[in-house]
Amino acid sequence: MSKRKRSDAPTQANDADGNVPNADDAGGVPDDFSLGFRRAAAKVREFPRTAGVYLMKDVQGRVIYIGKAKNLRARAGSYFLKAAAEDQRTARLVKEIRDVDFLAAESEVDALMMESRLIKDIQPKYNQMQKDGKSYPYLEITTGEDFPRVECTREPKSRGVKLYGPFLKSGDLRAAIGVLQKIFKFRTCSLDIEESDEKWRWFRPCLLASIDQCTAPCNLRISKEEYRRDIARLRMFLDGNKKKLLREMQAEMKAAAADRRFETAARLRDEIHQLETLDQRGKLDKHVQPEVFFVDPKKGLKGLKKVLNLAEEPRIIEGVDIAHLGGGETVASLVRFVDGLPFKPGYRHYKIQCVAERGPNAVDDFASIHEVVARRFKKLHDEDEPRPDILLIDGGKGQLNAGMAAFAQLELEPPTVISLAKRQEEVFVPGRPKSLRLSRHSFALRLLQYVRDEAHRFAQHYHHILRRESTLGE
Repeated sequence: MSKRKRSDAPTQANDADGNVPNADDAGGVPDDFSLGFRRAAAKVREFPRTAGVYLMKDVQGRVIYIGKAKNLRARAGSYFLKAAAEDQRTARLVKEIRDVDFLAAESEVDALMMESRLIKDIQPKYNQMQKDGKSYPYLEITTGEDFPRVECTREPKSRGVKLYGPFLKSGDLRAAIGVLQKIFKFRTCSLDIEESDEKWRWFRPCLLASIDQCTAPCNLRISKEEYRRDIARLRMFLDGNKKKLLREMQAEMKAAAADRRFETAARLRDEIHQLETLDQRGKLDKHVQPEVFFVDPKKGLKGLKKVLNLAEEPRIIEGVDIAHLGGGETVASLVRFVDGLPFKPGYRHYKIQCVAERGPNAVDDFASIHEVVARRFKKLHDEDEPRPDILLIDGGKGQLNAGMAAFAQLELEPPTVISLAKRQEEVFVPGRPKSLRLSRHSFALRLLQYVRDEAHRFAQHYHHILRRESTLGE
């Protein structure tokens, strides 16, 4: 459940239709307010109930405050209520208001960008006072990377980036980024992706790629030139050139269709439609961003070296998981990560034999873990293949003990073996009575979660194949 945002304006007492009460009505502004203020209050009652930006002016006609609104009449009108004059956050501003104007916008996102551009150009008195010692959030686009990233930051870099802002609220900016990402499908992760580095072809993209909200440059699914073209379109929109952008995209779509590049033409058609209907899609208070934890492989490996007290930074991590949907065939998966990235040629599937011998519905995770660890490391030992630096087992202390028992039975020296329990995300280490509790935001934990989740996905995929074969005879 999202938290209610704290507004910079007082609670609105408008009616159900978004109308503003008369200043002379009960509960309106005090009687000693000037004629100019009352005229501004009357003027607001003629504002549209659509998105836009409102500009408060003083007696000399100078803009002293700029704000955005999804309903101009209701939002701007809230400053002309008695509550605004009594609220310490708005009282000083209200006393200086003598006029008000508005600029209509096509959507809340457009209004947010317009507000930012106007504040930067005009620098109104009361927008500057809102800082209260805090830095404003900016939208930052990196320019020196093969695949530029987009992010919200309060500490913008001085070089190698294109900045937009400042914005008043980071929550609104993050919501706008999410809306725009659905159209332009840019990345927001912190990965250092180079098109010439083939290792990225083995990387598994995050949830945003699955829901078609990112073109997954992390898996090299899009070329550098195509991706940068999308970023150029985003920048054109942020610069306020939406109409020019739509004309260029429509021309490009027609050219792609004429050249029989129908997939490109269809994608452009969809993007044009989303831009044209942004007023329906760009609702900041209704925007929901998927819960995605981005993994930085380099920082993750450094973090694991530290928290596990390793002599060297690990390079190879293998993860093990068991799948048995309500009994039936029990299977195991083993995934291999090299330098923090999935190495899919190293993935393995196992049919668990010791449990199958007990009957069709037998379940024993401990025995299954023991078997797959024993089979895996016996093969590595017999064939003199390199072992992983870390073996990650999905589960708690019981699963970890089962894995360690396999090494004892084989009389093999184990690598660093740990387990990750999903409920509390606890890390269990042999010989330690208590689990490790890593920060939910630590790069080390995120990398372990990535390995664990990939092993789980791979195990479930194999299990579904076996179930389909047994059910349908495929």
